[in-house]
Amino acid sequence: MKYFRSRKIRLFIPVILWVCLIAAAKPAATAEFLSGSAARSFSPQRAKNIVFFGNSITAGYGVDPDQAFPALIQGRIDSLRLLYHVVNAGLSGETSAGGRSRIDWILRQPVNIFVLELGGNDGLRGIPVSETSRNLQVILDKVRAKYPAAKLVLAGMRMPPSMGNEYVAAFHQVFERIGKEKGIYFIPFILDGVGGVPELNQADGIHPTPKGHRLVAETVWKFLRPLL
Repeated sequence: MKYFRSRKIRLFIPVILWVCLIAAAKPAATAEFLSGSAARSFSPQRAKNIVFFGNSITAGYGVDPDQAFPALIQGRIDSLRLLYHVVNAGLSGETSAGGRSRIDWILRQPVNIFVLELGGNDGLRGIPVSETSRNLQVILDKVRAKYPAAKLVLAGMRMPPSMGNEYVAAFHQVFERIGKEKGIYFIPFILDGVGGVPELNQADGIHPTPKGHRLVAETVWKFLRPLL
């Protein structure tokens, strides 16, 4: 019996030492864990959500997920150790009507900053600008009703001349007008410096390459940074 008691003591002492070492190291480990993007995982209640709600441009069609501009924005945020979590709610092929139908589902999660990037597919399909305008306004109104304190950002889009001068002008004015009427932050053209530049777009001439997405991220960041 004495042998067994002695053996248990010898086994128990290392366990105690191991627990003490873990306890002593815990503050340093916790401090390291709270840096950068790890802070969001450890303290999600402290992180604020930036929701990018858009079509294939936001979704990152044709590029790796970490090459799409929302992911690049997240990387910039992490480098500054800001507690913001980027939610990529982009859906390839999405129209303003499609966005209107699914916005309620997106709003189930908290929204602190909402970036709306829709309408491009409407324009390419020749959908009446009045319909696009109505859908975009409904989306923004729903976000504001659900989260009154959220900051709203509207990303403008432009159509190629092949759509006709009258339609192109009317389409572009929709975004600017909504931005002014709603009193929200407005990015005049999200593909500024990228749209129409062959080497910055994929073979379809519409979707940015990884390099193109880096430029899109820079454009978005200029407007987003002051809001953080």
